Amino acid sequence: MQKEPSDLRVLGIESSCDETGVALVRSRPDGVPMLLAHALHSQIDMHQAYGGVVPELASRDHIRRVLPLARQVMQAADCSLRQVDVVAYTRGPGLAGALLVGAAVACALGAGLGKPVLGVHHLEGHLLSPFLSADPPAFPFVALLVSGGHTQLMRVDGVGQYRLLGETIDDAAGEAFDKSAKLMGLPYPGGPALSRLAQQGDPAAFRLPRPLLHSGNLDFSFAGLKTAVMVQARKLVAAHGLAEGLALDQAMRQLPATTRADLAASTEAAIVEVLVKKSVAAMAHAGLARLVVAGGVGANRLLRQQLGEAMAHRGVRVHYPELDLCTDNGAMIALAGAMRLQSGRQQASTEYAFDVRPRWPLDQITA
Repeated sequence: MQKEPSDLRVLGIESSCDETGVALVRSRPDGVPMLLAHALHSQIDMHQAYGGVVPELASRDHIRRVLPLARQVMQAADCSLRQVDVVAYTRGPGLAGALLVGAAVACALGAGLGKPVLGVHHLEGHLLSPFLSADPPAFPFVALLVSGGHTQLMRVDGVGQYRLLGETIDDAAGEAFDKSAKLMGLPYPGGPALSRLAQQGDPAAFRLPRPLLHSGNLDFSFAGLKTAVMVQARKLVAAHGLAEGLALDQAMRQLPATTRADLAASTEAAIVEVLVKKSVAAMAHAGLARLVVAGGVGANRLLRQQLGEAMAHRGVRVHYPELDLCTDNGAMIALAGAMRLQSGRQQASTEYAFDVRPRWPLDQITA
């Protein structure tokens, strides 16, 4: 007998970049699936020596990790693979080779088990991930998606009902964090390292631009901020007589710790101010009272603090994923798959041929 969409076990596989995630969720009649178990392997240590993600190494590591993680999840959930009803996987966007690993494994599992499969949009997973939190949102809401190379504001009226309000026209917030951190000589991953250093600095030490803050629209631009950070870093290096014979990041490591912390704090303050003020403008534009913040940058301490304060004054509730679900993970993929099935937006398929979409705008998602 075919199960109802409100009673499905969905196995989710995430492999879009440098984290391998597997999770099992179970859909429920109230429309919000329950997380049964999840496991995650981060490739940070492997990529650290290169200062960034090496796509070929990422793909190979996904191959090694995904099945052991699946066994770990099934054991933790006290469930067998035969009890899985649908296998969901990240179809895009992301690194092509990495996506192919997850898609191939998911479709092979589905074919071997005789179960249908479902390709999921990576950003939809992030957008819906707060539904697994202790304080889940309700539709409709505005979403601030700040994940890797994506910074977007979306109006969300339901599963699959997304309208783009504004997006970055060049570098995203996550890229601004990572690229600025690299200029400062901080280790990979740069964003969290910069935020940790910023806690020791003065956010008003350096005047850095707030791009498009008064543009009158909801778009973002962080490339100019990264350039301003580079210019300021060169000035500091030259003032300390360190410029000759050294790369900028090497010279920055020799500056006083307080100077580097001040530049990190000023950079973080500029990024966060833009994100907060654009989010406030988006709430006024949409006329809604719920904001969802999702993606890796959503874990930033200063962003959470300032968004909370700004939205509290306006009677807006802010919802976040749990901290361990802010990064890429299998739970958000299993969740998005289950919610799409339960909403009737998409059907799982027993056609096991697959493709991936390294570039895939969220507002163009179709069943």
